[in-house]
Amino acid sequence: MSTDDRPAAESRRRDTRTLFDRFVEVAHGVVSRPGTFAVAVGVVVVWAASYPLFHEIAEWHAVIHSAASITSLLLLVLLENAGRRSDEAAQEKLNVMSEALVALLDERAAPDDADRAELAAQADRLRSAVGLEARH
Repeated sequence: MSTDDRPAAESRRRDTRTLFDRFVEVAHGVVSRPGTFAVAVGVVVVWAASYPLFHEIAEWHAVIHSAASITSLLLLVLLENAGRRSDEAAQEKLNVMSEALVALLDERAAPDDADRAELAAQADRLRSAVGLEARH
C-alpha cells in the first residue's frame, strides 16, 4: 500500500487550518525569537531619544504607554490562541496513545488467560479516565 492510499497521509497533506490559525502560528514563531526582543529594546531606545520632540512629558509618556498597551493586547490574544491549540494537540496525542493502550490491553486479555479480569479492569479504568467512550 503506497502512502497515497493511506488516509493518514492524505490528512497530513491537507491544511485545514484557518487563515487566522496560520497567522497565529507564524506570529508565535516570530514573537518567540530573540530578534523580537531586540526590536522591542530598539523601540524603547528610540522612544527615549524622542523626548526633545515632545512639548510636554505627558505626551511623551502617552506615546509609549499607548503603543505598549496595544501591542500587549494583540500579543496576548495571539499567544493565548497558540497555547490553546498546543494544549489541544497534546491532549489529542494523549487520547490516541490511550486508545492504543486500551486496544493492547483488550488484545492481551485473552479468554483463557488467568489475568484477563485484571487487564479488562485496567482497560476499563483507562477508558473512563480518558473518556474514550464519550469521544467516539
